[in-house]
Amino acid sequence: MHSKQQSDSADEIRRVTVITLGCSKNVVDSETLMGGIKHHQIELVDDVENADALIINTCGFIDIAKEESINAILDAGKLRTEGKIKKLIVAGCLSDRYGGELKADIPEIDHVFGTMAFGEIIKTLRPSLKYELLGERVLTTPSHYAYLKISEGCDNPCSFCAIPLMRGGHKSRPADEIVREVRYLVSQGVKEIVVVAQDLTYYGLDLGGQRSLADLLKRMSDVEGVEWIRLMYAYPSKFPRDILPVIAERSNICNYLDMPLQHISTDVLKSMRRGITRNTTERVIAEIRDAVPDIALRTTLICGYPAEKPEHFDELCEWVARTRFDRLGVFEYSQEDNTVAHILGDPIPDEEKQRRCAAVMDIQREISMEKNDLLVGKQVKVLIDEPLDVEYRGRTEYDAPEVDNEVFVRSERKLNPGDFVVAEIDDAAEYDLFAHVVGDG
Repeated sequence: MHSKQQSDSADEIRRVTVITLGCSKNVVDSETLMGGIKHHQIELVDDVENADALIINTCGFIDIAKEESINAILDAGKLRTEGKIKKLIVAGCLSDRYGGELKADIPEIDHVFGTMAFGEIIKTLRPSLKYELLGERVLTTPSHYAYLKISEGCDNPCSFCAIPLMRGGHKSRPADEIVREVRYLVSQGVKEIVVVAQDLTYYGLDLGGQRSLADLLKRMSDVEGVEWIRLMYAYPSKFPRDILPVIAERSNICNYLDMPLQHISTDVLKSMRRGITRNTTERVIAEIRDAVPDIALRTTLICGYPAEKPEHFDELCEWVARTRFDRLGVFEYSQEDNTVAHILGDPIPDEEKQRRCAAVMDIQREISMEKNDLLVGKQVKVLIDEPLDVEYRGRTEYDAPEVDNEVFVRSERKLNPGDFVVAEIDDAAEYDLFAHVVGDG
């Protein structure tokens, strides 16, 4: 009996490191898991060398993300073999898709869990404790902004996408629960709420039979202390127009919308099963810009999809040049197991995919430079993200954290992350602005 107690003590997990890979939705998942871990009196540490257990929250979206996740697991496996950690837990999207294969191929893994398995993970760390979750999060972003996930999964049938295979169908969170989380985040000092989901625009359809993002935004906007609300990942097909007057009327909802369009050729969109044509896409963009003239539109595109012929790519380039998005990113097509598009093969060579992506970004780089040049001499509201050596890094309401443009601000007084200032733009680069403070924001 005495030796059994010694063994339990030796194997007890006291300190845990969580590594998060992939998108902002994964960040929210890890923060929720970490909140549960902390609630059960297990210490969270940043350095795996000081940890008893390592949890890797993986991404399985596209090939490059899967490769990053597998490399991280292999590196962690070496630590497990060397006895530097007592337990290796792999969770998240990659586990949902390839959990059995991971456990078979990498025996150093102790446990494999899919997405959202927070309670089960905590039970492996402390089997003797109850593992109810109270909803607290440990924020891993800078304290003045946080991601807020309003739904899980996706019902859209896009041919290239494996998200429904990993995350399942769309499930909206109750509005009251979301508003409570907004209040909690504000109480923690959060000023900017970045609203994320696999598809924001589907919100509410599974709760009350109709899309209700507009009503949710009003309730979130009414929470005292919310300075900025930012919308990421809106689906263009059946886009809910009723959110546009809410964005236009509410001063704390950023004039910003991220809407991944993927392509513009109707032939390609049809093969992608996007449920939309070029004409409808252009009509949606026009309606958004008419309703919110000052809005910054961000999109992402895919180059090298199997059905993308040279003429389709030329059409895409012409459209990007004419539409003049404020922010734009491009991905190379990644052939994913068990998706509808998998049967189309992967006929376009990687080098050609890279060339096409670079060509689109060359067009966008010129557009971004022209738009930034127009801001020189003007004053903008800036949220300070971090101090640098002789200046501060910040963003306007038209820029999401980590993916968009930045403003480098000079100030005669000390500024802190989370401060709002009014800055005058002195100079511009393709994706950066340079400014000095002229007042409080």
